[in-house]
Amino acid sequence: MAKIRVSVERIDGCCNLPVQVGDHFFVEDSKLYVPEGQFVCIWALQSMMPIFPILAVRDDLKEEHWVKKVKNFSCPDPKGLVQYRLEMVE
Repeated sequence: MAKIRVSVERIDGCCNLPVQVGDHFFVEDSKLYVPEGQFVCIWALQSMMPIFPILAVRDDLKEEHWVKKVKNFSCPDPKGLVQYRLEMVE
């Protein structure tokens, strides 16, 4: 199973959570790990959810597959405009 790190890359708006650039969480083996004192916006999380199972389970995806090219997500809140980066980690 893969481990996915999701980090706050930019904040272009005004998020109502106390998130900062560099805050992150991990998805591994269908579990969500959030460091103490950090937060995950459920609105942003719901936009990422369809990608996690594909990245975490599918070892047979070729690098040119569109899912492998997904690296960034935006929070769907038009006021927050938080930009997230997805990275596969060991």
